[in-house]
Amino acid sequence: MATADEVRTALEHLTGRISDMDAQARADHLLERTLSCQVPDLGVTYLTQLGPDGAGGVREAGPGTPPAQIRFTARSDDVVAIAADPGSLLRAWLSGRLKVEGSVLDLLRLRRLM
Repeated sequence: MATADEVRTALEHLTGRISDMDAQARADHLLERTLSCQVPDLGVTYLTQLGPDGAGGVREAGPGTPPAQIRFTARSDDVVAIAADPGSLLRAWLSGRLKVEGSVLDLLRLRRLM
C-alpha cells in the first residue's frame, strides 16, 4: 500500500503533465472543472482545479467539501501506477481498479489529455 505522500506526489505528477502541455491544446480540450481522487485504503480524498491555464495544486479534501465535477476512486497502489504510466488509465478503468464519475463529455476531454 502506498502512503498518502506517495499518492499526493503521484497526483501532482499527473496534474503537472497537464500544466506542461501546449497552451492551445489545454484551451481546446480542458474546461474549468473540479477533479477529485478518492483513495479508500488511505481514507483520503484529494482535490484539484483544472482549466485552460492548467491544474491547480493538489490538496486534501476537508469535511463538507462539495463533490467534484469529475471523480476518480482507486486504491493507493493503483493511483501511483497510473501516474507512472498514464496510458494505463483506460486499462485500470476497464479492469475495475479505477472508478470514474463525471459527464461523458468531460471524461472524453480528459482522455485526450492523457
